[in-house]
Amino acid sequence: MWTELQSIHDTYEQIVQGERPWTALGDFLNYWYCYAADRREELIRESLGLPDNITPELRRWATFCTASVEYLCERDQIPCPDWVNNPSYSLAEAWFTGLGANKSHVQARLLEETPAVFRKRNIFCSPHAFSTKYDIAVDVRQRQAV
Repeated sequence: MWTELQSIHDTYEQIVQGERPWTALGDFLNYWYCYAADRREELIRESLGLPDNITPELRRWATFCTASVEYLCERDQIPCPDWVNNPSYSLAEAWFTGLGANKSHVQARLLEETPAVFRKRNIFCSPHAFSTKYDIAVDVRQRQAV
């Protein structure tokens, strides 16, 4: 059953509780883009909070969630909450996400293409991670026009 509102805090809690990260993030994005698009600031108000005994994997996902908030705020011109500036939401070692992320040619591409808010936290991912079907349609039309 869908909740009234799935904040980024709720999303990270689901990941901590064992939910598949991409599923939890996908659900959050449904609220961001559709179900609660008029309540975006509410979706990102509460910080994630990091347990003292956080595992490296959960730290990566907390950092990814934080970078996601900053990315979406920049993209959609929403004031970014101050909690995203906490240096705890950064990684000491580079983390490459996605299919083939362990291959050097994929890593080289991700080093170039990753949005800045992810790069500054040492996360390297596709710039299309947050593309909607509408964004993709515009991109396809632009490429076809060339």
